[in-house]
Amino acid sequence: MAGEYLTAGKLFKRGYQVAVTTGNAKAIDLFVHVPKTNKTYNVQVKALRGHNCFPIKREAIHADHVYVFIVLKVNEPDEDYFVLLGQTILDDINRFFGSSYKREKPSPMPAIDYGSLKEFKDKWELFDQ
Repeated sequence: MAGEYLTAGKLFKRGYQVAVTTGNAKAIDLFVHVPKTNKTYNVQVKALRGHNCFPIKREAIHADHVYVFIVLKVNEPDEDYFVLLGQTILDDINRFFGSSYKREKPSPMPAIDYGSLKEFKDKWELFDQ
């Protein structure tokens, strides 16, 4: 929940309208409306307390959703946010999931590698497109 509320706060500060679903919408954590473009986005938030891999299955990735991955960095003042479209992940499964799906038998615990997200740090402008 911390990740969802922190993300909502960041989006509010940028002038977007945000609704937290609190679990009422399956696979959607936030609805974000951008008044300037009149677009609404479905957002999924994934948070970790430290640098690690984000557990998620590729089957759970929706091309048209925005994904916000957060490293909470406990005992540090600022979190790291990585913002990208689901389609970006689906277009390069091997890059984001590393060896999770390269094996003959896929990993029972697939995850997105933290390192593969670095170029998407603070890419909030995705919401302005």
